Amino acid sequence: MRLLPLLVTSAVLVFSPLLSAAGLIVKKGDTIAFLGDSITAQGAASSAGYVRLVASGLAAQGIDVTVIPAGISGHKSDQMLARLESDVLSKKPTWMTLSCGVNDVWHGAKGVSLEDYKTNIKAILDRCQQAGVKVVILTSTQIKLPVTSPENVKLADYNAFLRDTAKARNLPLADLNVAMAAEQTANPKRVLTVDGVHMNLYGNLMMAKGVLGAFGLNDKQLAAVNTSWMNQPDLYQSGAKIKLSLNELAALEAVAAKQNKSVDALITDISTAAVKATLPAGK
Repeated sequence: MRLLPLLVTSAVLVFSPLLSAAGLIVKKGDTIAFLGDSITAQGAASSAGYVRLVASGLAAQGIDVTVIPAGISGHKSDQMLARLESDVLSKKPTWMTLSCGVNDVWHGAKGVSLEDYKTNIKAILDRCQQAGVKVVILTSTQIKLPVTSPENVKLADYNAFLRDTAKARNLPLADLNVAMAAEQTANPKRVLTVDGVHMNLYGNLMMAKGVLGAFGLNDKQLAAVNTSWMNQPDLYQSGAKIKLSLNELAALEAVAAKQNKSVDALITDISTAAVKATLPAGK
């Protein structure tokens, strides 16, 4: 079966009435800081990460922005609060996306309780408001499967707080937890993470669509961004370091599915055959 490269429809989003009426809220020349943990750090590490996809998606709409990566592996809400000034506010961004909660729950006894999490998030938002930095809140993505696991059940309360906070403070919200579940339902054979937590290409695409929607891109604009991503030549890189566009990846997925192989396995077989064909006879 041929797998679709990605869903074109926008992620599930929640907006305040004022922001919903305003439409596109990010402008050309804006600076966006992305505060988060390893998911965000990896999201800024390559063109296929959600941070870079947000920037390329905005650029496809003629909105060039400057990105400030501020994700650190393992970080929780208390650590993000502690480095907020140095990593974000001192750089005077126009916007900041806040992705925080996975490690607060996932780290168990070494995590952050819900009440302390609420205090930390409120402090982060207060300090951003005082500094004139506008914030987009991202709900936390799932902590492995199943969605009914103790970690995800616990995480639900953290995400509920984020939704309530976004509504109360009139802030845009990208409900990535709901979007992730919707993507899994629409494409049950598609894996969105490399380890149950950290995003693969499809997970990063899901996150980027959610953030872009929170910035006000409508379905038509997201479809145009999707088209630009489909033809971007460096979004997929195989284990053999072969870079492909999403269109090329989709075609390769179809061939791999017919042979009951993964894309990486197919690329390895093709590469091995090509190398052997290139070698002089007898080598």
